[in-house]
Amino acid sequence: MSKLIFFDTETTGNEQKDFLCQIAYKSGNETFTGLYKPPTKIPPEASAVHHITNKMVADKPAFQKTEDAKNIKKLFEDAEAVVVAHNAPFDLMMIEKEGIKPKKFICTLRVARHLDKEGKIDRYNLQYLRYLLEIEIDATAHDALGDVLVLEKLFERLKNKIMAEEKLSEKEAIEEMIEISSHPSLIKTLIFGKHKGKKVEEVLNIDRGWLEWLLAEKEKSDVLDEDWIYTLKHYLEK
Repeated sequence: MSKLIFFDTETTGNEQKDFLCQIAYKSGNETFTGLYKPPTKIPPEASAVHHITNKMVADKPAFQKTEDAKNIKKLFEDAEAVVVAHNAPFDLMMIEKEGIKPKKFICTLRVARHLDKEGKIDRYNLQYLRYLLEIEIDATAHDALGDVLVLEKLFERLKNKIMAEEKLSEKEAIEEMIEISSHPSLIKTLIFGKHKGKKVEEVLNIDRGWLEWLLAEKEKSDVLDEDWIYTLKHYLEK
């Protein structure tokens, strides 16, 4: 059976140039959280999300200089390990900068979007899903370990849904979740901009130029946005 490791990072921002300042994981009954000094300053907009300040990390070591880094690399890169994260491509990008590259991963955001066949869910961010699905847990939002605890519960809900709908064993459901996570997912509804709330397919028929503009913006952005780029290219047939 695969060894599941639920993890989350808190970072200096949400762009490819950013770095982790906190990492937390849960594997079985073991939990871990560590705070580190990133190579760049934490901007106030990032602190406003996770409440980690430059003062808090001033005396902390750089992640790569710690035993934690070695231990996490060994754990995450184990052949049996499957790391689980919400919006996993971003967290994987952050830890790959630190020399950690897991062999298998599950993205609960992509799995949640895949299971929402009719596009009924407005948003897929972790805390929104937490309250939408009424996941009862004592966990602080936007704290790495708090998010990990919510993530684990969300994963169980998604796994059980796949098992029930597709009549799969637990092992088969996990393999299915790995497969779903391995490629970008198709987004059905816009959650921003002048067409907020409309289906992408609908906007294609009434304002194709806006979608062309959005694709160009996404492609030149430093924010990792694989799912949006894939979606826009799919609908624009590029």
